[in-house]
Amino acid sequence: MSGAAKRLIPLFDRVLIKKFEAVTQTKGGIVIPEKAQDKVLQGTVVAVGPGARLQDGSLAPLSVKVGEKVLLPEYGGTKVNLEDNAEYHLFRESDILAKVE
Repeated sequence: MSGAAKRLIPLFDRVLIKKFEAVTQTKGGIVIPEKAQDKVLQGTVVAVGPGARLQDGSLAPLSVKVGEKVLLPEYGGTKVNLEDNAEYHLFRESDILAKVE
């Protein structure tokens, strides 16, 4: 993880995720064209916010932690480009579909 990603701390119930790389070549060596590649729906949690604010003002902790692999929706999230030219995405915790073990 880059230094720029370490300095970015999401607010409330938001989660910073680095998506996995798309498969561009088969095991046999055939190059897959960009239009035929599947969307990348998995990623690794890079940073998490402190949690959602409840009615009484306390914070509800998030259920995902840094380093966990998660399943993402096909659409959504906010793309974030940091200084290291890496592409990250911000999602709300409620948008994340599942943890992958």
